[in-house]
Amino acid sequence: MPQKIFYFDTKNGVTIRDRIGKKFFLNSEAIEHSKVLAQRFRNERIHNEPHLAISVIDESGCEIHREPVYPKLPK
Repeated sequence: MPQKIFYFDTKNGVTIRDRIGKKFFLNSEAIEHSKVLAQRFRNERIHNEPHLAISVIDESGCEIHREPVYPKLPK
């Protein structure tokens, strides 16, 4: 099974495109990577925007997952 390139765009009203991408075999691996990125953003407080999300884009340009950086906590 060949690796596919996935892109990890940041979105908060304005999209910042990932032009390099990262290779994974499975969609689930790319989704897990987006969770790690979101955690890193939270830990390093890179962006303090409540609606910021990491959008996982596959090679065909389709969004396969959107990971909120600051998920809403249950009340």
